Amino acid sequence: MMDNKPANNFLHAIIADDLAAGRVTEVVTRFPPEPNGYLHVGHAKSICLNFGLAEAFNGRCNLRFDDTNPAKESPEFVASIQEDVRWLGFEWHDEVRYASSYFQQLYDWAQHLVREGNAYVCDLNADQAREYRGTLTEPGVNSPYRDRSVEENLDLLERMKAGEFEDGSRVLRAKIDMASPNMNMRDPILYRIRKIEHHQTGNDWCIYPTYDFAHGQEDAIEGITHSICTLEFEDHRPLYNWLLDHLPVPSRPRQYEFGRLNLNYTVTSKRKLKQLVDEGVVDGWDDPRMPTISGLRRRGYTARSLRKFCDMIGVTRSDGVVDVAMMEHAIRDDLNENAPRAMCVLRPLKVVLSNYPEDKTEYLSAPCHPSREELGVRELAFTRELYIDAEDFREEANKKFKRLVLGKRVRLRNAYVIEAESVLKDEAGEIVEVQAKVIPNTVGNDPEDGIKAKGVIQWVSATEGRRATVRLYDRLFSHEAPDKGDNDFMALVNPNSLELIEGAWIEAGLVNAQPEQSFQFEREGYFVADRHEHRPEAPVFNMTIGLRDSWNNGQK
Repeated sequence: MMDNKPANNFLHAIIADDLAAGRVTEVVTRFPPEPNGYLHVGHAKSICLNFGLAEAFNGRCNLRFDDTNPAKESPEFVASIQEDVRWLGFEWHDEVRYASSYFQQLYDWAQHLVREGNAYVCDLNADQAREYRGTLTEPGVNSPYRDRSVEENLDLLERMKAGEFEDGSRVLRAKIDMASPNMNMRDPILYRIRKIEHHQTGNDWCIYPTYDFAHGQEDAIEGITHSICTLEFEDHRPLYNWLLDHLPVPSRPRQYEFGRLNLNYTVTSKRKLKQLVDEGVVDGWDDPRMPTISGLRRRGYTARSLRKFCDMIGVTRSDGVVDVAMMEHAIRDDLNENAPRAMCVLRPLKVVLSNYPEDKTEYLSAPCHPSREELGVRELAFTRELYIDAEDFREEANKKFKRLVLGKRVRLRNAYVIEAESVLKDEAGEIVEVQAKVIPNTVGNDPEDGIKAKGVIQWVSATEGRRATVRLYDRLFSHEAPDKGDNDFMALVNPNSLELIEGAWIEAGLVNAQPEQSFQFEREGYFVADRHEHRPEAPVFNMTIGLRDSWNNGQK
């Protein structure tokens, strides 16, 4: 067992107490996603929690797909979920597990409930069942089919399984208490007819267990000791325990609930994320603007930063909203420490150095990181023609403008001091070129005449640099709570969440960046080589996050 005890994880204390008291001898947890979409940042918290607790107590964690609804599931989602778990740095115990692997056992237990008089086949349609169920203030009414004999129920259940009845015509329900104040205990559905091919079992079954019926029994089969889920399942715990009490299960898991991760400026409903994909608002589940794990990965978030973020927010018994700037701080902090530096000019403006030889290429040395010598140095090609960012030049400016101004000096990062002399403009009056001169012998030194440069700007050689596609990202939603209450989240999509720059210029060495390799583009932000599209002949970089850490500065 690990000695370090998280100060903000109440489940850690519960498990430690269970082990000390001998209630459990080995910790067994599970991560049980439904394969009906890509995982999002909220799932990252659950992954870190379940796998992290197993690691902390030298236990084991299963990966189990709760694939009880074939209408919304697919092998694509199964594969993406496994990839996300591994990318975050975790490995599940033994083979991947599926609820569908237990279908026969679950069916046998459904028959057991019928034989014991604890379940029945009901013919009410959905509208009738809703009416009979009652409300939060009024008790429900017993189904007219509630008192069918055991023999009739067994026969109908078997015929449901055999495919004799149409979808929605019959269900199997638990016989509990239609007057219970807990709506989940009012004869909940255990099986429903769905004549849909299943991605694991094919057409072997045409009835499928509900999540509520399957989940606890799957936990029992696998010997789960601590079944950890989010707070919305708290009201389902009495049913979870009732089913364990009424079935001959091989073990007795216990369910615990924690507060889910809610981020402002973010939507995490799988249904709504799917709508964004289906309606083309984003370019797939892994679009870098999406809060999916694969989207965050493609944007340049590291597994290390997401795990740190999950540690920062902790595990509590209450739901709350976390400022997305806190997650941004985690990746900014990580990349500031680990990302090599490089230069990129997003909006190029040509600078011609009139006193620098046309045929000369000088190679200057620059550190890859200001404080990590082990990352080495890189070579920068310095030539007569350069690109600087258009925003770094003004014909006239006040003293607060610390960049290049006509008649003034500025230092090119890791290179010479230059002085702007004149400009060339096009017919529309737009500046298309700056004429400047190099101040000799100023690489790493101040000018000998004592006239210092006003600031430092980035640059790229116009002849030795390379063109690149750069995607600048902002938050996908412009509203702090896009899916709260009556808000139409689709109407709150930020129309400026993506800016595509196809004419950026980068240091020549960046074309050899590996996919998913991150850099700090100096004075611009943190960027990552696109994991799917970046190639040496066509470099593509995605913006991860800007340099300014407003959360850490207390401005959010």
